[in-house]
Amino acid sequence: MHRKTFIAAGLLFAGAVHAAVPPEQAAALGTTLTPIGAEQAGNADGSIPAWTGGLTEVHPDFQSGGHYPDPYADDEPLYVIDAGNAQQYADTLSPGQVALLQRYPTWRMKVYPSRRSAAYPQGIYDETKLNATRVQLVEGGNGFAGATGGIAFPLPQSGVEAIWNHMTTYKGDMYSTRWAQAAVTAGGNYNLVRFDYEYDFIYGNQQRKPEERQEDLLFYFLQLVLDPPRLSGSILLVHEYANQVKNPRQAWTYNPGQRRVRLAPSVAYDNPGTAADGLRTNDDFSMFNGATDRYDWKLVGKQELHIPYNAYRISSPDLKIRDVLQVGHVNPEHARYEKHRVWVVEANLREGTSHLYKKRRFYLDEDSWVIHVQDKYDNRDQLWRVDELHTTMFYDVPFLATGLEVKHDLQSGRYLAMSIRNEETKIYQPIRRTPADFSPAALRDKGVR
Repeated sequence: MHRKTFIAAGLLFAGAVHAAVPPEQAAALGTTLTPIGAEQAGNADGSIPAWTGGLTEVHPDFQSGGHYPDPYADDEPLYVIDAGNAQQYADTLSPGQVALLQRYPTWRMKVYPSRRSAAYPQGIYDETKLNATRVQLVEGGNGFAGATGGIAFPLPQSGVEAIWNHMTTYKGDMYSTRWAQAAVTAGGNYNLVRFDYEYDFIYGNQQRKPEERQEDLLFYFLQLVLDPPRLSGSILLVHEYANQVKNPRQAWTYNPGQRRVRLAPSVAYDNPGTAADGLRTNDDFSMFNGATDRYDWKLVGKQELHIPYNAYRISSPDLKIRDVLQVGHVNPEHARYEKHRVWVVEANLREGTSHLYKKRRFYLDEDSWVIHVQDKYDNRDQLWRVDELHTTMFYDVPFLATGLEVKHDLQSGRYLAMSIRNEETKIYQPIRRTPADFSPAALRDKGVR
């Protein structure tokens, strides 16, 4: 196996305060570094190009609120990685990806030209540069203070700072979307669960001036189950904060059968995710979210990795869900992989705490800070689960958006596919809501049966 080369030294967070970044170091943002801290230049052999601003040109066939036509539809694969040649590419694969190739002879990775398409609004770039010298971790690292938008730590000094970058990426403003979820058995069977989501991303919201945003509040999140009938009308409401020492996550649920709104204190950590058949935890929704206090975080460094990217095809309305979901894994014919530089962050369970995952390794795309791959280990130190996030650019907004999110269980042969949008029509639909619409009092009115 090839030895992976890490560009940065390992940095362990153990409760230290974030050190101020000198202004001359922050000045690199937007020059030798991209506005959010990635290396602007390409790699040595040219397989990763230079970043030139990302993808902001709107496809001529795009219709607002609907699916995003593929701007790279004419690209042809450069090569294919499978079980037979996985060792040849091992230095650009995670251990979990190698394990997937070994477990499923039918799985392969079609690798396309690398398109550094990630882009964000200018306001996000401006705030990110300010954050480099002003944002501080709260005591213990379980939150931050000093920003209402932008990447929190564009020049991270620890693993926990890098993870906060993932959680502070710009994700749009206020919108609604729909998607399906399937817990696929080892035999390939599944039942679909459909959701309607409403988001109000307070942090970084480009419709509000920075001074109009509420300090510490990240977002409001509302999840309504549409199908199957036995779950229809169930609602989850979340208020998420940046300083989780001062303001831990608040969550409420509505049960249509009882017509009651209740506090939901367990919507965090390794409690099971909604209708996921035990295949995901609450804190691995969107690869990772929420409190960071159960792990010690290490910034391992940076490497080149094959990751799902510009995955327009696998979420295309030209495909049916049955075209995407197969035994053991999603259909590799429709998946797109590219080589990108990623930050590697390792999380090890902190002494005196508990979690299903004793160790987790996250691979964060340098151009977006979005986690694209995660390897998860059980309490026997065995590789257990592997997650991959197939992202696409919502080029009209713009931001790098969550596409198909797949969570493989190597031990059971099952997997969970989330954010399946092939048969949906509402992808990113701007909405108008008030804070009262995201209050516990509003849940009963939203419930349907």
